[in-house]
Amino acid sequence: MVYFLTVLTDDEFNVSYISLDGHVELHKFKYLYFVIMLTVYILIICCNSTIVCLIVIHKNLHEPMYIFIAALSLNSVLFSTVIYPKLLIDFLSEKQMISFQACLFQWFIYYSLATSEFLLLAAMAYDRYVSICNPLQYPTIMRKTTIRVFLVSAWLVPACEFAVAVVLYANIKLCHFSLKGLFCNSTIYTLPCVRSVAVSIYAVFVMLISALFPVLFILFTYTRILIISYRSCKKVRRKAAQTCLPHLLVLISFSCFMTYDLIVVRLESDFPKLARLIMTLQMILYHPLFNPIIYGLKLKEISKHLKSLLFHVNSH
Repeated sequence: MVYFLTVLTDDEFNVSYISLDGHVELHKFKYLYFVIMLTVYILIICCNSTIVCLIVIHKNLHEPMYIFIAALSLNSVLFSTVIYPKLLIDFLSEKQMISFQACLFQWFIYYSLATSEFLLLAAMAYDRYVSICNPLQYPTIMRKTTIRVFLVSAWLVPACEFAVAVVLYANIKLCHFSLKGLFCNSTIYTLPCVRSVAVSIYAVFVMLISALFPVLFILFTYTRILIISYRSCKKVRRKAAQTCLPHLLVLISFSCFMTYDLIVVRLESDFPKLARLIMTLQMILYHPLFNPIIYGLKLKEISKHLKSLLFHVNSH
């Protein structure tokens, strides 16, 4: 059964409420949904926090590559926290609704953090490029100041970009009050009576600057790494494979899901509701858990400390 919710508008406070119409058979499976999502949320927090703690505690992991991995894990925790608490509340509520202001705020945080992921991956790609292609200059280039600039920029630049989008979007008149989703993502573009040309142009600009250019930069750096590694000795090829493969897997995973989010969810055609639900759940379930699993298993130093931690826990 599909929930069609009544739209409420509080004229006194000028608050419009949006119904979230992406749930499937919620009345039958709400407790199952709740238990599964709560379990996954706890796993996301525990797994990513473990990676961050290992990197903070062990001094041999205080290197640029591992610092960026810690930043990615922290980003995954924040990314999930934007979505899961509201989702868990909705599973147990009779009406799945959100105010437009709260929806806009969720949209802002969601895409700011998603864009930060691309910029952090670009910073990691640059770090690997310098390490493998210019090893003698690595200590000079990848200083603590450089790392701080990369980290601050990765979170601050997207926040500023999407803050402008929020200002442009905040006072747009709404004629539609239902989203085909579980939370506020790019489907909010379907809410206005008339789509703003300024907002559309700015959205394309932000997408190019914050997503496409970093991805192209990452592909360029890894292509250069691949060429140089192929021409080098076996040791260099092994180092490139061990450190670059996890980053590429994470990039491919995240790029696929964000492409779906930015393109497919905007389709107004009869895209099956169940298919939308499955893809959305994969995006918020799979990727935040994918990061710590890939880095924990594929990177030798983190894997070693992780095994030591598990052995210590089991011995007690």
